[in-house]
Amino acid sequence: MTTSDGRLVAPPTYEDAGGALDRLIGHARGDHGGARRIVDFLFAWWNGPDLGHFPVMHLVNVDRAIARDMILIMTYLAETDVWYADAWGRRADMEGLIDRWRDAPS
Repeated sequence: MTTSDGRLVAPPTYEDAGGALDRLIGHARGDHGGARRIVDFLFAWWNGPDLGHFPVMHLVNVDRAIARDMILIMTYLAETDVWYADAWGRRADMEGLIDRWRDAPS
């Protein structure tokens, strides 16, 4: 990957993506306005057809650090084979979020 000025940038690693996932799951457990947008991202990744979609404009409606973590995961996925959150041992975390948010208003 390169930046707009031609500098080489290393793609995110498995560890980078796992760290971003951990931060996003932590935020998704919170009680703040951005939590629903984070959940939309995580659910779209986990099982979009059943759990919903992720509007791209959510990226501008969350804190920049959260948006960067979402983009980091998307970049990792674009550079590797398909991975889901359970590849980082987060199945129980995702199932907990589904139980909490499944019937929550959007």
